[in-house]
Amino acid sequence: MSLVATTIVALLALIHVYILVLEMFLWDTPKGRKAFGLTPEFSAASKVLAANQGLYNGFLAAGLFWGLWLGDEGFGVKVFFLACILVAGLYGAATSSRKILFVQAVPAALGLLALWFSR
Repeated sequence: MSLVATTIVALLALIHVYILVLEMFLWDTPKGRKAFGLTPEFSAASKVLAANQGLYNGFLAAGLFWGLWLGDEGFGVKVFFLACILVAGLYGAATSSRKILFVQAVPAALGLLALWFSR
């Protein structure tokens, strides 16, 4: 796999670890509220839901790390998890915030393209 594809997949995995931390541990803090544009009341009321959401982002990161660990043999694993991130990013951009398009969907699409071109 090319260095570009590996770098994009690794960065996406790290982004999803960061999202996990924000949603699971920092949601109801000033940093978490600022990242997601939340009021203290809303962040307190939705803290458990956000932690669940963060866990799912952790699974996405774990899948990407697994694919990286497998190297070239992990091509299908990386494609699957990048596709999951792309779909989640498109859905999130359509239903929640356009920012998600640029944080998740566009990088996932670039990762998929880089993977395909590296074959």
